[in-house]
Amino acid sequence: MTDLFSLEDRVAVVTGGAGQLGSEIVRGLEERGAHVAVFDIAADRFRVDVTDRSAIARATEEVAQEWGVPHVLVNAAALDSPPDAPAEEVGPFESYPERSFDQVMDVNVKGTFLSSQVVGARMAAEGRGSIVNVSSIYGMLSPVQSLYEFRRGGGEEFFKPVAYSVSKSALYNLTRYLATYWAKSGVRVNTLTLAGVWNDQPEEFIEAYAMRMPIGRMADAREVVGPIVFLASDASSYVTGANLVVDGGWSAW
Repeated sequence: MTDLFSLEDRVAVVTGGAGQLGSEIVRGLEERGAHVAVFDIAADRFRVDVTDRSAIARATEEVAQEWGVPHVLVNAAALDSPPDAPAEEVGPFESYPERSFDQVMDVNVKGTFLSSQVVGARMAAEGRGSIVNVSSIYGMLSPVQSLYEFRRGGGEEFFKPVAYSVSKSALYNLTRYLATYWAKSGVRVNTLTLAGVWNDQPEEFIEAYAMRMPIGRMADAREVVGPIVFLASDASSYVTGANLVVDGGWSAW
């Protein structure tokens, strides 16, 4: 019986693939047989700034020359403000820095747009491909500001910033647009919405988050691999324009 989840000899590009989540995605794709190119400013080989279209185009051409035109693009590159971010990043909405907004939007939205534009065009010309845009529950729902009460307990002012939510919500309609635009060209485009992933955050935050989460804990980075493989492989051959929510039940209440 054919393994629907196999990615044997397929070519994948993962933006942000040098990060905590991205590196697990890379590992998972490679374990299923894919050749994976990491597009990241911290990558060993394909050092790509996803806000630079020419850099994406050069790296994509290099990948195509070595392995062939990509079959899979995972847009995982992103900026966020962590729970222990500096004060200027996490103050009231009214004073959130414009430069911070621009930086987050450039990477999270423009970077996804440009990577999809360059790599997706090559896929469409080949008549096949799968693009996965990695979003967040904070793009689908408003952040729960009470999770950060531990920061306020010491007299600090803290609000989960607006830019991350705005940027991640933008991906839903980018996905829908591209899914319909490239449907006849054989390119599927889907969103993967994730809840918080454990990354050695402050203990007070982890405890508050776990209490709010139906499944009772944050996600482990390796738990994103299965959903990514599903969306990248032939197992999801009739899935496009969809939002696969992998959030431990967060959005169920």
